[in-house]
Amino acid sequence: ENNMTTNPIFSNAREIFTIEAQAIHNLKNSTKDSFEAAFHLINNCEGNIVIMAVGKSGIIGEKIAATFSSLGIPSVFIHATEAVHGDMGKIRSKDVCVYISHSGNTEEIVNVINHLKNFGNKSIAITGNDKSILASSVDVHINTGVKREVDQRDLAPTSSAIATLAIGDALALTIADNRGFTKSDFFRYHPGGNLGKTLSNELADE
Repeated sequence: ENNMTTNPIFSNAREIFTIEAQAIHNLKNSTKDSFEAAFHLINNCEGNIVIMAVGKSGIIGEKIAATFSSLGIPSVFIHATEAVHGDMGKIRSKDVCVYISHSGNTEEIVNVINHLKNFGNKSIAITGNDKSILASSVDVHINTGVKREVDQRDLAPTSSAIATLAIGDALALTIADNRGFTKSDFFRYHPGGNLGKTLSNELADE
């Protein structure tokens, strides 16, 4: 254990784990009202949850959309750049739009919002900047509270990405639990892979 803690390579990793974990831990104290507001918007949505972002935020957005869908909350991811090149045609008035941008001022996202103003969709933004364009342009703003990335250069999306993913997981699972989502419901949407096989065996034994 001592060798592990004094090893400079693993010592650096331990510090990164600690800081990223703290970013998630801080969400418990900073997101209550906005989280509940986002919960109600998504839970009452009669269309799809449309998640839009670019770059690393886009990868996180794709994962959140996939998690929502596997828990029975229809969700699609649209790359913000592609949105203004025709993909806005996928959006219907009953959909709820979720925008992800750590700065809250990402040019591609701001461009999308400007074009979607007349669509009338309810909207949520997840950012780390409550003074941003996104924060002031949506119905609900969830602030991750992340002021600095764990990257010592403060460049690579790290703490902000993990905090955003945790928010997405919390929304998806809280809604699924609230709706009484069961293992058999999950199997309906996820029959493949090892998860599907395990669930199939479990359900057959019940």
